[in-house]
Amino acid sequence: MKLATWNVNSIRQRERHVRRWLERASPDILVLQEIKCETAAFPALNFASLGYTAEAVGQKTYNGVAVLARVPFAVTSRALPGLPEDDAQARYVEIEAEGITIAGIYLPNGNS
Repeated sequence: MKLATWNVNSIRQRERHVRRWLERASPDILVLQEIKCETAAFPALNFASLGYTAEAVGQKTYNGVAVLARVPFAVTSRALPGLPEDDAQARYVEIEAEGITIAGIYLPNGNS
């Protein structure tokens, strides 16, 4: 399995670059951090045209993580362990694909 991760610092600003990279690199799974968009605003359909299924955990303006996968997967968690599934901070997504657990996490540097 070919797995990659990318802190995109806004999927809206980097979507074109992500699409080009996916076409060239063809990872099975790409985990994105700092998508900076609400879950419903994530451009999942734009990646579906490349054969990727998306799962996003987002919030307006800040944080957010997403998974793009060409292999079947199941979401096992949408929040850091110990926090409620609807955690407003949108920092964590966990999936299982081909028997492997993969976690996408965004941890801000802590500055205000």
